[in-house]
Amino acid sequence: MLSFPQQVNIREVGPRDGLQNEAVWVPTEQKIGLINALSHTGLKRIETASFVHPKALPQMRDAAEVLAGIERVPGVIYSAIIPNAVGAQRAIETQVDEVEIFLSASESHSLRNLRRSVRDSLQAAQEVAAILGEVNLPFDAVISTAFGCPYEGEVAIEQVMWVADRLLELNPQPTRLTLGDTTGMANPVQVTTMVEQFRRRFPGVVLGLHFHNTRGSGLANVLAGLLAGVIHFDASLGGLGGCPYAPGASGNICTEDTINMLHDMGVQTGIDLKKLIECANLAQSFIGHELPSQVLKAGPRTRLISIP
Repeated sequence: MLSFPQQVNIREVGPRDGLQNEAVWVPTEQKIGLINALSHTGLKRIETASFVHPKALPQMRDAAEVLAGIERVPGVIYSAIIPNAVGAQRAIETQVDEVEIFLSASESHSLRNLRRSVRDSLQAAQEVAAILGEVNLPFDAVISTAFGCPYEGEVAIEQVMWVADRLLELNPQPTRLTLGDTTGMANPVQVTTMVEQFRRRFPGVVLGLHFHNTRGSGLANVLAGLLAGVIHFDASLGGLGGCPYAPGASGNICTEDTINMLHDMGVQTGIDLKKLIECANLAQSFIGHELPSQVLKAGPRTRLISIP
């Protein structure tokens, strides 16, 4: 018999990781409206924005305005990405609930994405952690390209573990470590092996997984993560997303597809799938192109379909 967790926690990353890859500007009021709608679906974590330089990610240039304008629903944690000390200070000023610090496991992706080496990124992370510690702001450390790099190919598990080890030496420590499949290169066997080694190396550390569906393996990788005991996953509304610094990295795993699968398996999320689908339709209406979501097209499995 397969054994799955009874409850899984989903962090919705569409408003940040999803929209950042859209070439056409999404107005601030539409971003705010989308986050407000997501806040009433039962989601407990929503990634809202990224405090990066506007030249790096023009779509995120209104991060402060977005966080100032959203409705803060009690019980929902609103987070943001911060790349450096300047971004940390900007995020703190918006009274964000939680932040994510991103680092790459591979040297090449780190140089292209963050414009610094892995070791320099770790030094910057220490500076950021110290700033966050002064205001007791919790953070999640996300390791990008943990399952493969678009420039280097395979990334050794030991390299991923080394980066994780350095992150757990930060003062204060991150509340969670998330392993990111930035380019959708992971497969279920690889996910199982990675999680098992992580558990042996860092027992007791809260682990999250961030998958992309670039090669169609996203939900299979979620299943592998579940079987390995992981209960924290990132997903993006409608399958929005992709990394602008990772060639070929199409969207994240789709939130409503993931929720539909979990609920059909009897795994609870606390999320209202019907409301989530309405949010995906809202996003699709203003981004100007079709989203890759399967549930958005076909509806939940429980919907009755008459067959002639």
